[in-house]
Amino acid sequence: MDSTLQDSTRRRLRAIALDRQRTGRVPGLAAAVVRRGELLWTDGIGTVDVSAPRVPGPDDQFLVASNTKSFTAVLVMALRDEGRLDLDDRLDEHLPGVTHRATVRQALAHATGLAREPLGDIWETLEQPDLETLMADFNAIERVGRPHDRWHYSNVVYAVLGELVARLDGRPWEESLRARILEPLGMTRTTVGFDGGPRATGYHLSPFHDVPQVEPVVDLRAMAPCGALASTVTDLARWSGFVADPDPAVLSPDTLEEMTQPQLMTDPDGWTSAMGLGFFLVRSPQGRTWVGHTGGMPGQVSGVFTHRESGTGGIVLMNSSSSPDPTAFALALGDHVVEHDPAEEPEWRPGTSVPEHLVPLLGRWFSEGSGYTFSVREGRLEARADAAPADRAPSVFERLDEDTYRTVSGRERGELLRVTRGPDGAVLKLNWATYLVSREPLAFGEQPSR
Repeated sequence: MDSTLQDSTRRRLRAIALDRQRTGRVPGLAAAVVRRGELLWTDGIGTVDVSAPRVPGPDDQFLVASNTKSFTAVLVMALRDEGRLDLDDRLDEHLPGVTHRATVRQALAHATGLAREPLGDIWETLEQPDLETLMADFNAIERVGRPHDRWHYSNVVYAVLGELVARLDGRPWEESLRARILEPLGMTRTTVGFDGGPRATGYHLSPFHDVPQVEPVVDLRAMAPCGALASTVTDLARWSGFVADPDPAVLSPDTLEEMTQPQLMTDPDGWTSAMGLGFFLVRSPQGRTWVGHTGGMPGQVSGVFTHRESGTGGIVLMNSSSSPDPTAFALALGDHVVEHDPAEEPEWRPGTSVPEHLVPLLGRWFSEGSGYTFSVREGRLEARADAAPADRAPSVFERLDEDTYRTVSGRERGELLRVTRGPDGAVLKLNWATYLVSREPLAFGEQPSR
């Protein structure tokens, strides 16, 4: 474990966790903050088992429930990258017999408008459907809203996405998960259901007394792709590291970034949270965007969120059905570290050369009445607007040919920057995303003087 956190940070993190455990009356919890997949801090409070008390540790399994959905979504996106499907394909194109007109994208973003659960009162009876029943009953699931009209969470749709993965990958969802994600990331204690090793017992706490009641462990059967995983702090640290900086052998970094773009708001009043493709996007009180998921099964509640820019993750695993809000808890831990004990910034190092072809592009330029500075860092062309906040990354360009560049990050990502030269070969003007960029500030319609 990294020992670079200040003692004051460690004390504050413990105080946050202890407050949640006490006020939430949680028998036991494990909490952690990670950076780039490495544990910075972890602590356990209370017990994993009331009948045989033991402080929760980083290698105790908890059911992480709907955090499973993010794993299922990564499998779907990996298949998309391999050309097996398109996000705007309808489910019936890959699952013959399905009659609901919902797309893969809508399914990943909980935007199908379909009901939350399979037929039957499964969370009263705790009897989950097998695969045959799940697929036979799926067409009878009620549509409770128009597709992509508003966010409506659906467990049953994610269970069906698991079957989509199985059919396209030619093996059961669990095997695909193990081969494509868990084994490459070294997540050896992440399993469908408990693996028989050290684990937390789940409890129900009555509001009228303080004696915990053991909750049942539910076999999700065909609903497994929406919520069956158990995991540990140690494994989830690796998962957070993957979310921050994906291993391309598992999933393209560009695809993970695509998954963490908002599809629709989950909080249309406050605009503090949105849904991506398998990930929640939550704005913390400090203004940072954290991506991740929560989970809840009888006696087990969890939250795993990552601030991708800093690589910081907050993890909370709790063994009570009525645990405190796992999103707010995980963000409180992670935000405190980013705010008060951030990673040391790398030192500035001088470059070795300025590419000759970039020299004529450097300096002050103007577009739409605003100023820009074009410069070179580590041999690459960058542009920064005068009005841009200091912490906003510049636009970075990649050369395509002698006079054409592609914006690969920052403002106008994806757009072309074209260079126009005069008869003498000198640079006359630029066009960025088609807009004129000139050495002097010009009104719309004016042309450079030379």
